[in-house]
Amino acid sequence: MDHYFILLIIGFLAAVIGVSLPGLLNMTAVKVAQERGRQASIMYIAGASSIIFVQTYIAIFFAKLIDSSPFITEILHEIGLVIFGSLTLYFLVFAKRKKKEENQAVKRLKHPYIYGALLALINVFSIPYYVFLSVTLAAYHYPIFDWAYTVVFSIGVVLGSGLMFYAYISVFKKVANENAFLLRNINYVIGTITGIICLITLYKLLR
Repeated sequence: MDHYFILLIIGFLAAVIGVSLPGLLNMTAVKVAQERGRQASIMYIAGASSIIFVQTYIAIFFAKLIDSSPFITEILHEIGLVIFGSLTLYFLVFAKRKKKEENQAVKRLKHPYIYGALLALINVFSIPYYVFLSVTLAAYHYPIFDWAYTVVFSIGVVLGSGLMFYAYISVFKKVANENAFLLRNINYVIGTITGIICLITLYKLLR
């Protein structure tokens, strides 16, 4: 029982640390809350969290198979480079502010749960993070590779991620208003973040 609790807490803290810095998912959560309200932001968080749970489970499965092999990790970095490169181009070049009527039409078509799930699905950058963490825990003899412990750890990650998403929304709601520079230019903020991730990933691949 002690291992269950410890792995739940470790998963929670790992997610809090991983999501604490501005990133694609948490900044988009702010955007959804600002444009579509609290209920839509909760649905967005639920969609992202459901995929995060699956990604964490997959990451632990990879860790069990490869046991810190650099080959698959490099492949994941290459996939992430392409994805985040495309997102950077989209947010910096194509995602300019449109007329209010056009935005309303897009909002009706884009369900927040599906939106959150899709963004989390392409955000594969976290998988190597949890692969490394899982291998480290296994090295310290935590039974992370047993399915029950894997589920508990993944639940901890989901709880930590959801808390940080909601914290971002709450903080930005208090410190910003509709005419705030950051929220008026949030597409460029997200594009800059994905661009930085691209550069970091490219550095790791070329190193």
